[in-house]
Amino acid sequence: MKDGERQRKVIAGERFGEERALYLLDGAVVENCRFEGEEDGESALKECSRISVKGCFFDLRYPLWHGKEVSMERCTLSKNCRAALWYDQGVVIKDSFLGGIKALRECRGVSLERVEADSPELGWRCKDISLKDSKVTSEYAFFESKHLSFDQLTLSGKYSFQYTKDLTMTHSFLKTKDAFWHTKDAVISDSVLEGEYLGWYSDGLTLIRCKISGTQPLCYCKNLKLIDCTMEGCDLAFEYSEVEADLLGGIASVKNPKKGRITADRIGEIILSDSKYRAAAKIEVRTAKEH
Repeated sequence: MKDGERQRKVIAGERFGEERALYLLDGAVVENCRFEGEEDGESALKECSRISVKGCFFDLRYPLWHGKEVSMERCTLSKNCRAALWYDQGVVIKDSFLGGIKALRECRGVSLERVEADSPELGWRCKDISLKDSKVTSEYAFFESKHLSFDQLTLSGKYSFQYTKDLTMTHSFLKTKDAFWHTKDAVISDSVLEGEYLGWYSDGLTLIRCKISGTQPLCYCKNLKLIDCTMEGCDLAFEYSEVEADLLGGIASVKNPKKGRITADRIGEIILSDSKYRAAAKIEVRTAKEH
């Protein structure tokens, strides 16, 4: 136990099944406890503050709502642990598993490190979230959240990061369709982005040294930038987008880009027809001398 925790109340090795079992707990360490049982109680740690939760197992609903200054280490929140962390401020979660639907919502100031999450609606409407070296499985991850920083994220899902604002991401792997729709002011670098319909309707999306694959990426975008990215299997790209793209290698096809410049080593097909808007972007294929 750390020196700062020696004077705090310690609750260790107990089982809690009743409702609001540790309601309003303040300045305590909760260690190796189990929140489960046929009592089927909920909201075990609601309205708690300045608590450290270590090596605990949660199998009941709504365990951590309205918490402040909460740290969790080596904890497991089961698939039955519905809506686990809501309306919390100042949360650090390390080496833990977050299961159950809606595991994190409307929280502020959350740090996740070496976390595995399997939660269909993870991280909705949160603010000031950092994540490092973590794995996420989520159908709708981080919907309408802002001020996000991600490093070494592995994500599998469908509709990820929709309507997010002020996002940075690096050294990550995403397998997800419809990612970054309506995202504003996002910088993604040194990452792999696999999926369909990437980044539609985004504003201020910048991709740096990313590997992109999937059909119809980056359409209806504003202020879109691609720097030293590769695009594999990407057809019908950039439709009606305002884009500045400097691509390495080739791209299957480009369709009716609205404004800007697109440069690549190879372009399989350039489609400039059947367009609602004037396709005014400059499209260039590098010559051998430029390599």
